[in-house]
Amino acid sequence: MRSTLLYVLTVLIWGSTWLAIEFQLGVVAPEASLVYRFAIAAGLMWAYCLIKKLPLKYEAKDHLFFICLAVCNFGGNYLMLYWAQAHLTSAMTSIAFSTLLLMNIVNNRLFFGKAIAPRMFVGAGLGLAGIVALFWQDIKVFDMSSEAMIGLGLSIGGTMIASLGNMTSVRNSQRNIGVLQGNAWGMLYAAGFLSVYVMLSGGQFSFDTRAAYVGSLLYLSVFGTVLAFAFYFILIKDIGPEKASYTVVLFPVVAVVLSILFEGFVLQANSFLGFILVLSGNIIVLTPFRKLRALLLPVKPTTDNQLR
Repeated sequence: MRSTLLYVLTVLIWGSTWLAIEFQLGVVAPEASLVYRFAIAAGLMWAYCLIKKLPLKYEAKDHLFFICLAVCNFGGNYLMLYWAQAHLTSAMTSIAFSTLLLMNIVNNRLFFGKAIAPRMFVGAGLGLAGIVALFWQDIKVFDMSSEAMIGLGLSIGGTMIASLGNMTSVRNSQRNIGVLQGNAWGMLYAAGFLSVYVMLSGGQFSFDTRAAYVGSLLYLSVFGTVLAFAFYFILIKDIGPEKASYTVVLFPVVAVVLSILFEGFVLQANSFLGFILVLSGNIIVLTPFRKLRALLLPVKPTTDNQLR
């Protein structure tokens, strides 16, 4: 029961964060909004770690990887995804981001020597075909300056950076660094890194006092960053990483539904096909062929008459 509840909450929260990001865009620069988001999240994470008396002292070498985690998993990738959503609907950005599964497989091979199963190539092919279908209207005229192509480039770039952050998290786990402590340091460094970026780029720490902005900021900080990550890591512990990873397959469904309801996103033939292909590719990546065969071709029970 607990695992089911956490699974549903994780999918709903992460699926809805893409729409919440839309309320962060406009008045306040994306990088400033991210400073606020990770400053709030880091404060909450540190408070929890201190209350629970979790170890927070690490070697200098570990802090280099915390900085890498901050730049890749929290700072750089979120910044590019926020920029992407200035050009795309939340639905399209979330679908593009779901290719993270495929990128993680490639990087796991490059950095940790993990073998790539044959089904991964099938899933990757479907995922690539899905992205092409999703953005076909702009790809066919090859207009790289169009809003959709700029958004796609930023989404894919942010997803690649996030995958590198995931590899950093794997390294930290192998060093027996607690996920909560690693995230606490990573979010703190991310807030600092983004603050420096705002100042060097000549940006301003403006603020939007409207309820939509404040509410979405608190939602993204508390639910989208702190609670969703906590729920996800509990799921990994309870049901294993393979089953928990299916949240990445399902949250785009939530994002698309919300985008249709609140942004007027229309599932045209090419976007619907792209959506289905990307989801199918992710499912194949996560599911061994023997399990897929069992689902698609269930073995019929043998009757006494058949035995005679």
